[in-house]
Order: sequence, then structure tokens, then C-alpha cells
Amino acid sequence: MKRRTDFCRSKRIVVKIGSSLLTDPGRGLNQQAIAEWVRQIAALREQGVEVLLVSSGSVAEGMRRLGWSNRPQALYELQAAASVGQMGLIQAYETRFQHHGLHTAQVLLTHEDLSDRRRYLNARSTLLTLLGYGVIPVINENDVVATEEIQFGDNDTLASLVANLVEADLVIILTDQSGLYNRDPTVNADATLIDQIEISDSRLKRMAGVSRSGLGRGGMMTKVAAAAVAARSGAATVIASGRDQDVLTRVIAGESVGSFLIPDSEPLVARKRWLAGQLQVKGRIVIDSGAVDVLRKSGRSLLPVGVLSVAGRFSRGDLVACLSESGEEVVRGLANYGADETDKIKGRPSGEIERLLGYVDESELIHRDNMVLL
Repeated sequence: MKRRTDFCRSKRIVVKIGSSLLTDPGRGLNQQAIAEWVRQIAALREQGVEVLLVSSGSVAEGMRRLGWSNRPQALYELQAAASVGQMGLIQAYETRFQHHGLHTAQVLLTHEDLSDRRRYLNARSTLLTLLGYGVIPVINENDVVATEEIQFGDNDTLASLVANLVEADLVIILTDQSGLYNRDPTVNADATLIDQIEISDSRLKRMAGVSRSGLGRGGMMTKVAAAAVAARSGAATVIASGRDQDVLTRVIAGESVGSFLIPDSEPLVARKRWLAGQLQVKGRIVIDSGAVDVLRKSGRSLLPVGVLSVAGRFSRGDLVACLSESGEEVVRGLANYGADETDKIKGRPSGEIERLLGYVDESELIHRDNMVLL
């Protein structure tokens, strides 16, 4: 089993800083804290570590500038706050990094950028080019144009998807807690900090809580889920307090800081990482127990004969989720047939596709090269 010291020589890392750390409630950005994190990132760059920074804070800064005391619920108001706050956020980072002779680049992403294969590859090329020039990408969700359907939902998820995108070695999620506890430390005095745990450990979800700050969207549960996504490319995740002295440099030095979540499965190949990272599915297919066994144990394609029911409106090439009869998602992949065609051929042998539809494109409903096991 890998341990912290196996990742202390990471050459490419993603650092995510949450809203509760970046802002003083009602007073905008915490400039002193930003200067301290920038100093640490600059020190890592001196060690040859490539750093991508995923930063929250634009909405909170926008609220401060607009004089709002409560986070708005309406999407258009959130977008307005983000567009105002983004100016101050980027200005703060650029000014501080310039003190260390480093340039920054603002990178705003939506889910659509990563769900479209061409745009996904373009984003990857851009980020790798920036790193090659020694630039620090400052990445955020593009709240200004995102809609409810395409929002990442939290920057923890965005950080893990960026790690998959650039094949980072490590994701460091800085929060206002010391790490992941075995129970909620705010209500349990005897809660203990988890030093190290494998991603597949069933206890993880039971230990995660929700956000209490009112500023951010991601609680500990989203951080655990993000760590699972990062693990698909072999990246480990550290959840630690951003208020700890020299937290970033200490993590890279291999010190026991925060909670270390270990990837314990083989990394997915690039195309399957892209598939696994898609947050939106256009439809859902329920498959029988025989199909579940074949997919999990043999890694074969999904045939129409194993399908029990179809839900949603999807077309050929759309991403669909395949669920067991108990509702557990088994795989997701790109469908060779649309929802109407799938409904007509479900439960039937592949040899009957042409008779039922009048044509046949593929004998498989989802080819194994276009699916990923979850």
C-alpha cells in the first residue's frame, strides 16, 4: 500500500483553496492569507513542482463588493456576484505572485468544456502549455455563464477533474478543518483525525459531513467524492487545514499533515478518465444480474439482451448510466443507439437488431472501449 512518502516527490499538484479560508465574513478577501499561500506555492515552484491552483472566493468577494450579507439563491444573482468578485480574486493572486517573479493565468471552466472531447483536449493542451512556461494557472468554475445543469457544484470536484485532465500526482484540498475525522468534530469531542485511509474504504462516506460555513458549496462529503475522482488517474488527495503553518510545503515534504486519501486501484487510461469524469448523463439503463457480472468480471461490452428498462432521452453517442436492479450504478458509457431504439431492442439478442429496427449499426449497445466501470 502506498503511503504519504510515496507522493512527497510529486512533480505536478493541484491545490484547491475553499471560500471559508479565502474570505473574512463580510470583509472580502483575506489578503494576508492569500499572500501566505502564494509564498508557499512559489517555494514549491523553486523545488521544481508544477502547481495548478483551483480557487474559490469569487462569489464571496462579489457579495462583499455589492454589500450583500447573505449568499443569494437565484442563479442570475450568483452569476452577477461571481463576475464582480472574479476581478478582485484574480487581481489579488496576480499581484502576490508578481512579488515572487511568477505569472498567473485565469482559467474559467464549465462542465461543457470537459464533457466535450475536443474542448477537453484543448483545455488539457492549454494547461500543460502554461505549466511548461512556468505560469501558475488560477482555475475556477465559470459561474458567470454556467447554468444549473452544467455547474460543477463545488470546486472540490473541479480540482479532481483538473487532476485527471493533466495527470497530476497529488491534490491538496485546503479547508477550515484539520482534515477528515471519524465523526463530526463540531458535535463529538472524542472525534479523531484520520491520518491515512484508502479511497475504497467503506467507512469514508460515513465519516463525511456537510458544509456549515454558508459561503462554500462543498462539505467534507464532496471532498471525499473528489478524492475518488482524482484516484482514477492515480492521484492521491490530502485534506488539510489551510490555516496550518506552511501546510503546502510540509505536505510535499511528506509530513503527517491532514488526512491522506490513498488511490488503491489501477489508474484509468486517458479516454476512460474522460468518460468517468462526466457529471451529466443523458439517460439511464437498468441491466440484469447476468449483465452486471459480465461487465464487472469480464470487462466485456454491454449487449441489448441484458437490458431490462430504459429511461431518459438520449441519442447515439450520448453518455448513459447503466444501473443494477437495486439502483447501483455499474458502468457509464457512450450508447450506440438512442433511447427509442434501445427500448425496442432491450432484452433481445443482437442478431435481432436489424429485424426490430430495420438496420444495424453495432451489435453492442455500449462497446467496452467506450465505457468505464464505476
